[in-house]
Amino acid sequence: MITPLTNRHDFLLLFEVTNGNPNGDPDAGNMPRIDPNTNKGIVSDVCLKRKVRNFVEMFPPTRQDAEENAFNILIHQGAVIEQDQKRAIEAAKKIETQKEKQAEAAMKWLCREFFDVRTFGGVLSTGDDVMKGSAFGQVRGPVQFTFSQSFHPITPLEITITRCAVTKEEDKAKERTMGNKHIVPYALYCAKGYVSPAFAEKVGFSQGDLELLFKALLDMFEHDRSAARGEMIVRGLYDFEHVGTQPSSNAEQNKREARLGCAHAHKLFEGVQVNLKEGKTFPESFTDYVVKNAWTKENLPKGIKLHLRHTGEMISTPTS
Repeated sequence: MITPLTNRHDFLLLFEVTNGNPNGDPDAGNMPRIDPNTNKGIVSDVCLKRKVRNFVEMFPPTRQDAEENAFNILIHQGAVIEQDQKRAIEAAKKIETQKEKQAEAAMKWLCREFFDVRTFGGVLSTGDDVMKGSAFGQVRGPVQFTFSQSFHPITPLEITITRCAVTKEEDKAKERTMGNKHIVPYALYCAKGYVSPAFAEKVGFSQGDLELLFKALLDMFEHDRSAARGEMIVRGLYDFEHVGTQPSSNAEQNKREARLGCAHAHKLFEGVQVNLKEGKTFPESFTDYVVKNAWTKENLPKGIKLHLRHTGEMISTPTS
């Protein structure tokens, strides 16, 4: 049985890279993305979503029955979106005769079948008459990420490499060929994420889906190793859950508060402080940082639970 997501969540993700390229820019020769104003490193939201998709595709939970959500991935290597859209429309036409209701049914079918659609949303109208022009042709997902940014400026390096083989017969006389790769010696990045129960209700995003999302975020680099991403580690996942401030006797108002939120996200994020140790001018490893969670059960805003997903601990304010 699907357990609906009813509470708002705001989360902070800390991850590091050592001698790797966390997110190359194809418009700049695959160099690590960088903010030209501050020289701080950048990792796009799309990059993190790709890692989540890959994890869920490799380790999908078991679907209990046809009424439960499935965990297929729509946006994957070699996918033809139109084919899955047609499957959704065919399923919708079996249960609905009106065009607008068919579009809605097709949207719900896609959300139920594909984890990434009901999590991140997407454009589902690819030209078919049923979906084209319909309000159900676009899904706004309940989970959204910001661009990640490093806490300090980075210095990308271009490393020259050689290969003792050639690609073409005419290059055989060269004996070897040259190449290059770009790396960041070290950087600690921060991404912010938001989960809206209002949008979750519309697409069927459940409490189980949320737990799977956090599992994927914690382990996404463990199964994404490559020469460019050999040492990428999640160092922190701070999940602020809004649970409401009212006593159990005022359940409806408490539910409304939990859905709307009990504190501003930016204020909650400010309680997680990341600074270089005294005497350091730039980071060379995670040990050069001091990461302090200033929130305690005494000062955490009322109606908030802080789940330290990376340690399994939880901080909450006393209930009334």
